[in-house]
Amino acid sequence: ASLLRSINYIVNEELVYNKNYIPMTRSELIDRLKKALKDKRFQHVLRVEETAIKLAEQYGVDVEKASIAGLCHDYAKQRPDEDFIAEIKKKGLNPLLLDYGNAIWHGVVGAELIKDELGIWDEDILNAVRHHTTGAPVMTKLEQVIYMADYIEPGRDFAGVKKARVITAANLQAGVAYQTKHTLAYLIGNGKPVYPKTIETYNAWVPQYEGEID
Repeated sequence: ASLLRSINYIVNEELVYNKNYIPMTRSELIDRLKKALKDKRFQHVLRVEETAIKLAEQYGVDVEKASIAGLCHDYAKQRPDEDFIAEIKKKGLNPLLLDYGNAIWHGVVGAELIKDELGIWDEDILNAVRHHTTGAPVMTKLEQVIYMADYIEPGRDFAGVKKARVITAANLQAGVAYQTKHTLAYLIGNGKPVYPKTIETYNAWVPQYEGEID
């Protein structure tokens, strides 16, 4: 883990944010994330950033956006429930969100906290954070990159992750379909609530790529 951490810093420390997507440098963002997250979660976001940058380079996505979204996707992951509930009410978000918990909140509601606290207003980056666990029927390439980077980063070791990496390397959209199919199967198999957008994502993505993800 320490070697991976060192490699990550070496690879990305020269990445300069110069497109005004965020009012701080990458180093300043890293410092904010260190304060917001426990070390295990912080190491995860570094790996997601690294994976997102590689996918962005492969699939023609803005690398700076991929870096920011990859780093920020779990910014709110370890916040207390009260923060999310207050934000849902303050922003007038869909009240159905109150029926869910952190697994949904840290993306959908976390994007609002990122906007408020980190000064990120780019909707593509915010949507990449919003949809990184639920997906969406229509996703930009950046959203697809973050959705998959979170799923296949090198620290992941669940059954099927190697296949997910192979599929994603060959076809980003098929990777999205693969993840969505398996996430929904996991939720149903474990009696977990399914957020409506996850079902919409399934219907939009899985049938058209079914032959490539068996």
